[in-house]
Amino acid sequence: MPHACHLCHIELEHVSVSRGGQELLHDVSMHIHCGQLTVLIGQNGAGKTTLVRALLGELKSSGSIRHVNEHGREVPHLVTGYVPQHLEFDREMPVTVADFMAAAFSRRPVWTGVGRKTREEIRQALSEVEAADLVDRPLGRCSGGEIQRVLLALSMHPAPDLLVMDEPVSGMDVNGLQLFLDTVMSLRKTHHMAILLVSHDLQLVREYADHVVLLDKTVLCQGQPDYVFESPEFHRVFGGGEAV
Repeated sequence: MPHACHLCHIELEHVSVSRGGQELLHDVSMHIHCGQLTVLIGQNGAGKTTLVRALLGELKSSGSIRHVNEHGREVPHLVTGYVPQHLEFDREMPVTVADFMAAAFSRRPVWTGVGRKTREEIRQALSEVEAADLVDRPLGRCSGGEIQRVLLALSMHPAPDLLVMDEPVSGMDVNGLQLFLDTVMSLRKTHHMAILLVSHDLQLVREYADHVVLLDKTVLCQGQPDYVFESPEFHRVFGGGEAV
């Protein structure tokens, strides 16, 4: 069970997900605290992406998922930003980063061009993720790390209460990884939002996480990184944690 929190948080209580007669998640209870980075870890098939999809409302779940403010009252509308693992698109499309982002920043049809006001809003959003120089670059010429920063900028419009990232740094080089995560940490301080990250990189988790949740279709262990990494449950799942 999660410990009591007197700050704003996203509260999951006894969340279960079943599909096709199979239980994918069972009795998951945890809090995702504002101003903190919570990381989901576990082997493939542990239910991490299922939990993310339940949070995004893409999968029906039992139990409760609530956004609770610092006074313990439920906030009815949770604004959620999402950064996926990959963006699937045709790299030969003649679309710039500004064109791609304009659909989210304006009701104006993209093919009519990007207006001056919208363009400035896009540039400011990219600046916040250290990517202002990408505004005119063809999307297909962006590296994997650059595309993830563009998606991060999109996920921050509007500024979310909860930012969910499902393996967003998979395949990045070391420099891209460092820049992306440092940017996320800066955004966390600026916006004081709750962040949920799914990651298989245990060294990254130990370095950046405030709270770790070890999942195997239910919560096996949760707490500060050292507490989870030294737990019997962690050693049982990861075979001694050699990767750490």
